[in-house]
Amino acid sequence: MSLVPDDPVDILQRWELAGGVWRIIGRRAHELTIGLFQCDGGERVDVIRSGDAALLAFVGDRESNAD
Repeated sequence: MSLVPDDPVDILQRWELAGGVWRIIGRRAHELTIGLFQCDGGERVDVIRSGDAALLAFVGDRESNAD
């Protein structure tokens, strides 16, 4: 299951607003793999893999939405 067909920045912003946690689980030069976790940071619910330039800029050097 993947949420990538939607705008990945929008997905992360909506996930945060809903209280969810996202964390970088893989980082390459031009692609991120981001895990979407339950609000307590426990179980991973989904994964986003994208090289979208807006996503790379939005995430920057952060490792999670807690940074």
